[in-house]
Amino acid sequence: MERFYLIVSHVDRIELLVPHGVKLVQLRLKDLPLAEVKRQIARARDFCAVHGAQLVVNDYWELALDLRCTFVHLGQEDMETADFKALNRAGIRYGLSTHDEAELDRALSHDPAYVALGPVYPTLLKQMKWAPQGLDRLQKWKQIAGQTPLVAIGGLTPERLPDVFAAGADSAAVVTDIQTAPHPEARTAEWLKACAT
Repeated sequence: MERFYLIVSHVDRIELLVPHGVKLVQLRLKDLPLAEVKRQIARARDFCAVHGAQLVVNDYWELALDLRCTFVHLGQEDMETADFKALNRAGIRYGLSTHDEAELDRALSHDPAYVALGPVYPTLLKQMKWAPQGLDRLQKWKQIAGQTPLVAIGGLTPERLPDVFAAGADSAAVVTDIQTAPHPEARTAEWLKACAT
């Protein structure tokens, strides 16, 4: 699994940042008309294909099926309604969000491509009902997840990476640190370098 996992909220960001060497990117679209969601996913799918990057579609698993995408990310609520059999039949891999042990057990029962744990650190992006999980929790999650790759998300910075990887994370998902950076391209380059070491 790629160590650097970029999460963006618009296809324009994929077109800006993927050419800098990003190999794993999630398109997380919120509060948009369905036609616009579909347009952005299709555009991102084609752009990522040209640049050899893996696109992960957040939430919209039915559109991912329709548009022949190969990877989706589902939160716990999405897991309630997702048709895992249809995803498996189509060869679509999926990553699943987890926040407590019951959710982790449930996620692992679906044989996901990865499980995500967050927020590891305090995060500014959205109001979380979960307190920061911390590095000890990350370590415990990796022990339980075993061979299933573990993605850390929430409040990550390049400076925190060594501790995050030492605790067992296989990949670092980054949202706010790049979204709010004055120079997102330069910041992406820093992340790629930090994840490569």
